[in-house]
Amino acid sequence: MTGPRRDTRGIVDAPALFTQVRFRRREPAAELRPYLEHYWLIDWDLPEPYASHLVPHPSVNLVFQQYGSGAGPGRAGDSSDTGFAEVSGIGLELFTQKLEGRGRVCGVQFRPGGFRPFAPDRPVSDWTGRRLPADEVFTPPAPPSDVLGPADEDARVAALDAYLLALDPEPDPQAERAMALVDLVRTDRTVRRVDELARAEGLSPRSLQRLFAGYVGVGPKWVILRYRIHEALERAESDRRVDWAELAAELGYSDQAHLVRDFTATVGVPPTAFAPH
Repeated sequence: MTGPRRDTRGIVDAPALFTQVRFRRREPAAELRPYLEHYWLIDWDLPEPYASHLVPHPSVNLVFQQYGSGAGPGRAGDSSDTGFAEVSGIGLELFTQKLEGRGRVCGVQFRPGGFRPFAPDRPVSDWTGRRLPADEVFTPPAPPSDVLGPADEDARVAALDAYLLALDPEPDPQAERAMALVDLVRTDRTVRRVDELARAEGLSPRSLQRLFAGYVGVGPKWVILRYRIHEALERAESDRRVDWAELAAELGYSDQAHLVRDFTATVGVPPTAFAPH
């Protein structure tokens, strides 16, 4: 890993979002990089409410959130509103978050497969589609004020590092295997079927399903589909004249109609919403 990725995959209308909030990605401590994609930091101070939309990645997130007078950019946390922390399992549907007033978020995006070493007692599928207080998942409890309170961004990143290192994740060969397989799906467009992925890894499809349920949180077919939709969304937003029939073939769909159905079901709007005006 050479640093946080710079793409906006999964963010619906990223340019509009970035006019409303300060969004940054930061790299975690070296010892944590095998398990984490990055930290993501957001601050906002809005005169009018704004709704953000995200097509979730196959990743678990630990999210520290603060809303109110003490959460503005460059401000220390208000002692009356120290914020809260929650674990957000993989979201199966389009995620919409209404932002208003002033707020701050410090998030941890785990690599797909990288969360289990921090919470080894339960399969990651137990958290899928759920958002619950971090104290119900981690011991010791997550300290929202330590992470959200500092005005200095580097101090917030250092607090995230300190907390996650204190959880002392243990290397797990199965987690490493799951992370490698998801990376393969993400980077190799020729991986289009579960049986092909299983065969390449020397596993039966059923064993691959069990590995993904235990360490990723969703099945391999879901991961393959989600990365296809991320690719299609990014292409649609960067090229309003995208040839959908050509893109469908490139992504391994049998026809354009199948891609359009998946895209509409996942993103919430049809590809025609991205047509040139």
